[in-house]
Amino acid sequence: MSKQSELPQQQMGDQVHSRKEIAMKTIDKDVLAGYNAGVEKGRLHTDLGLIEFERTKELLLETLPPAPAVIYDIGGGYGEYAWWLASLGYRVHLFDLSETNIRLSAELADEYPGSSLCAAEVADARSIARGTETADAVLLMGPLYHIVDAPERAAALNECCRLLKPGGRLYAAAITRFATLLWATTVFRTKNKLLEEDAFFSMVKRELKDGEHIRPEYSEYRGIGRSHFHAPEELEEELACAGFGGTVVHGVVGAGWLAPNLDELWADEHAREAVMRSVRLLDTEKDVRGLSTHLLAISRKNWKAK
Repeated sequence: MSKQSELPQQQMGDQVHSRKEIAMKTIDKDVLAGYNAGVEKGRLHTDLGLIEFERTKELLLETLPPAPAVIYDIGGGYGEYAWWLASLGYRVHLFDLSETNIRLSAELADEYPGSSLCAAEVADARSIARGTETADAVLLMGPLYHIVDAPERAAALNECCRLLKPGGRLYAAAITRFATLLWATTVFRTKNKLLEEDAFFSMVKRELKDGEHIRPEYSEYRGIGRSHFHAPEELEEELACAGFGGTVVHGVVGAGWLAPNLDELWADEHAREAVMRSVRLLDTEKDVRGLSTHLLAISRKNWKAK
């Protein structure tokens, strides 16, 4: 099991709140129930998750400070990134709202012998029990699309800013407004007929308008629950309002996820590299970032252009 945090208690007291006070008001109960049922397990090891995991790791290696820097992985699921980074010598603290994810995180220890996490704790992204300016980097890979109210997203980003040392990097993930419609198009009449369904089409029209993803009650759609999907410019603006600058928004899966039989391609070294080469090529092209479905914004605290 992960080691307990080595931070002194007095360093952890800046914004420690009770579980009742920090209960997330805008997390859909079905979303949390899904995570507590273990739906996240294995997501990054199949289909477009393969590209997301590989490209995100590349970007982390390119931009993180050297180990043994302190990293807080907030909303980090069951710890795929946390354990990988710990194996590279980073001091990683994993936080997630799902008790199941935190429990499952211990199972990854066998995949990284000799490595350990500094902590693995159930926590709300808006209130992390660590001291101000104690992290060299923060990963925020899931909360922004599960927190549907803008003021609460701002609270989560402000908390990241509090935790980071001056100049520290934030890695914030988002889902694009085009993601659901693009996915439904790629599987139309092979896996479902959602494009022919009025309820589904009304849902995606709303997503394109304001980013609000609200699953219809009477629909064959069984995907992600109540969420907020970002436009790249909206993500940049929210980060700027929280005190982050120098933001670069990456389309981490590019158009690579459109390749047929991705799981089979991934097993072939040359095919895999061909897909990744195309992803890197489109990575920051503003005209097609939305095609990526997933975005990763890399920002710095208190960064100002020279």
